[in-house]
Amino acid sequence: MPSWTDKADLVISCARGLAPYAAQELTQLGYAIGETGETMVSVRGSLLDAMRLNLWLRTAHRVLWPLGAAQARTLDEMYAVVKRIAWEDWLEPDGYFTVNTAVWTESIRDTRLPALRAKDAIADRMREACGRRPDAGPEFTGAAIFVYWREQDLRIYLDTTGEPLSKRGYRKLPGKAPLQETLAAACILATGWDSSTPFLAPMCGSGTPAIEAALISQRRAPGIFRDRYTFMGLKGFRATEDGMSPKRITGATAQGAAGPSPSAPSSSPLRPLCPNTYWQTLRAEARKQERAEGLPPIIATDIDPLAVEIAKQNAEAAGVQEKIEFDACDFAYTRIPAKPGVVFLNPEYGARMGDAAELGNLYFRIGDFFKQRCSGWRGFVFTGNLELSRKIGLRSASRKIFFNGPIECRLVGFELYDGTKRRDKGAETDSSGS
Repeated sequence: MPSWTDKADLVISCARGLAPYAAQELTQLGYAIGETGETMVSVRGSLLDAMRLNLWLRTAHRVLWPLGAAQARTLDEMYAVVKRIAWEDWLEPDGYFTVNTAVWTESIRDTRLPALRAKDAIADRMREACGRRPDAGPEFTGAAIFVYWREQDLRIYLDTTGEPLSKRGYRKLPGKAPLQETLAAACILATGWDSSTPFLAPMCGSGTPAIEAALISQRRAPGIFRDRYTFMGLKGFRATEDGMSPKRITGATAQGAAGPSPSAPSSSPLRPLCPNTYWQTLRAEARKQERAEGLPPIIATDIDPLAVEIAKQNAEAAGVQEKIEFDACDFAYTRIPAKPGVVFLNPEYGARMGDAAELGNLYFRIGDFFKQRCSGWRGFVFTGNLELSRKIGLRSASRKIFFNGPIECRLVGFELYDGTKRRDKGAETDSSGS
């Protein structure tokens, strides 16, 4: 049976471009950043830490626990590496598991084969060790294994997450071309919003940016909506004796932008908590840390009444409908609170919706909206069309790169001080990647 308190280099995977924001979150949660890449960040932690990260990370997709790494050139070599792992320590013989892979190896033309061979290796090892083997399939209803194989570099992980963390569970109705939850959360972090000032989301669509802002302002754990993670399918999760040390296990005390970092619960000094009890305690303490008073105004509008109704239903599922002011109106008529804050727009940009040739006037109007109604605010426009962003006509203060699926986008920021003027042609300062 595995020890849930032993530490390893956890790999936090994320969508392309979101690693800096995942690292920011991890730092605020009290973890020291190890290796970083375009789609990953690593930290030192235990399986108990993996539970905590699944509960609290807003911009990540999965939390992976390393089991082994080796060189492999063929499927047979991969099979041998996978079979050497002591799966009987991690999986219940009468349980269930799934295998997912990311494969970039010249010798593999059918990328389905590595998953099938890995399942065979795990099943054969379990049969030899236990006399029987768990069932396997595509669902995330038990344990999950992730195989990363690039050229000869083979790495095997336990996937403690299952369905990616971007699937919060509150978006019941997607609407048109919605922003993924993790991308919306990263954009909000990138604005520098401190959750004490108003947040406006004109053109709210299905409501994701406004809902994510409401969750941040309330300090509500984004993983609180889900009742299933694949760490629950690991051996010993529900056991009363799991090898945990009876010493107190304390969490981080780092301070984040939205207040104190959510800390891990302490185990009893007299007896260890089982992992399931520890998880329930994490959830309960997350609820206790939620902020109920002094919340800033969050306003979401859309010209399409149906989109507003969809956004309301999603906000209700997230438990934040009463914390968001919704209105069906043209973005230019959004109510502007007296106290300045952040205004975030995600207009069409002609890639998946709208005709780029007809959208120039919309972006011109965004510039007028910023100039005429948002003095003292910080304005942000998320777009996948740089040419259209220039139609806004104001000097940008920042341009940060994001990826909406395969589309390279920019979060363009504007400091909207009194007397903001339209820039002269070619006068814009581009701080891409800042």
